[in-house]
Amino acid sequence: MRHRVYGRHLSRTPSHRVALKRNLAASLFEHGTIETTLEKAKFVQPFAEKLITLAKKGSLHDRRRAIALLQDRAICTVKDDEPEKVGTVISKLFSEVGPQFAERNGGYTRIIKLPLRRVGDNGKLVLLQLVTEKVAPSAPKAKAAKAPVAPESPVESAPEEAPVEAAPAVEEQAPVEEETKSQDN
Repeated sequence: MRHRVYGRHLSRTPSHRVALKRNLAASLFEHGTIETTLEKAKFVQPFAEKLITLAKKGSLHDRRRAIALLQDRAICTVKDDEPEKVGTVISKLFSEVGPQFAERNGGYTRIIKLPLRRVGDNGKLVLLQLVTEKVAPSAPKAKAAKAPVAPESPVESAPEEAPVEAAPAVEEQAPVEEETKSQDN
């Protein structure tokens, strides 16, 4: 039984889980979207969102914390059959990804389930991606003003209100019915 056991183990040792989490998060920041299993995506999503929150703040202390948590991996491209270093994951996180989510308060990533299954263990495949839509500024909702109700005794208000409300309703409906009957004939 898993009573009060925190976190996902994914059938890995602790060092392997940390390496998996770092590699998946770094790939997410490098490419913007990754295809993985549902369990791994749910495992890495909170970690990636915490790193994006650090990148939004952008201070030197937050940058050092992100480097300690993620490690700083180089981003390379292949040009003329040779790898060329373009930048690092941390620099991209703090220069591009963090400012992209400046107005958003959480919910930086999403998991989209795919209809495919992984060959081998038939695991559910998903896309884990950074949200690219802009946040629509929400207008403050105006609260409906309620009229203050004066405390009255129920005996006094009941006889006065009942005849006043019932009388106009009967008068308005009666001529309408007579007009419709006369038009039909």
